Amino acid sequence: MNFPYKAILFDWAYTLVDLVSEDDRAAFLELMRFLKDKDVELPEFELIFGEYQDLFYGLIKESRQTHREVNFETVLRYLFFKFNIEIEDKTTWEQILTIYYNVIHGVRLVYPEAKTTLETLSESGVRMGIISNTTNPEFIKDKELRKTGLSQFFEFTIFSSATPYRKPHPSIFNAAISRLNVEPENILFVGDDLKMDVMGAQSVGMPTAWLNRDGSALVESITPLYQITSLLDLLVIEPLEIAN
Repeated sequence: MNFPYKAILFDWAYTLVDLVSEDDRAAFLELMRFLKDKDVELPEFELIFGEYQDLFYGLIKESRQTHREVNFETVLRYLFFKFNIEIEDKTTWEQILTIYYNVIHGVRLVYPEAKTTLETLSESGVRMGIISNTTNPEFIKDKELRKTGLSQFFEFTIFSSATPYRKPHPSIFNAAISRLNVEPENILFVGDDLKMDVMGAQSVGMPTAWLNRDGSALVESITPLYQITSLLDLLVIEPLEIAN
């Protein structure tokens, strides 16, 4: 395969992995059960869960404007402090977060063509990395990546929960360019979101491939270089044709 770029950067959610659903209520219930079994004194569930939803989703709404990422662990630590939840020697924050995210990530599915596509690109010598917006702690995302069996294909991952800004802020893309030490015009960015992925990558000079699995319409002011409906299309990419 004669791939026309030296490197390719991928979005994660809905590009390589289908999130299916995120039931944070079920995850919170499982976490509370875990803590109760550890004899941790807890507030009434609806009280802390309601406080969590108001705070967490309020911060997420703000982050769409400021591009400053929200970190779930920071929110949870704040709630534990506010409600005087003492874990002491009964458990660890790593255990707490793992219990929670085992529920959240348990339903996720790798898209069926993802591994074949990555294997072919890797065998052709294409360098690859991931840039992902996420509120998940970085170690949790690393666990998820290993669980999918895709970690072997990537030189590095950049998760917004461990950086100052989230996509489409240019800083997160520039970090990847520096890491690769490749000119941006030789790095293809692939993602499913026109604003976060396509516009963000284009702002630093990267060509882009919009993964449009469901046939959505283009946004007037954002035009990707390529439009694909499956990751396999990357192996035979064709320029996007725009009707006059």
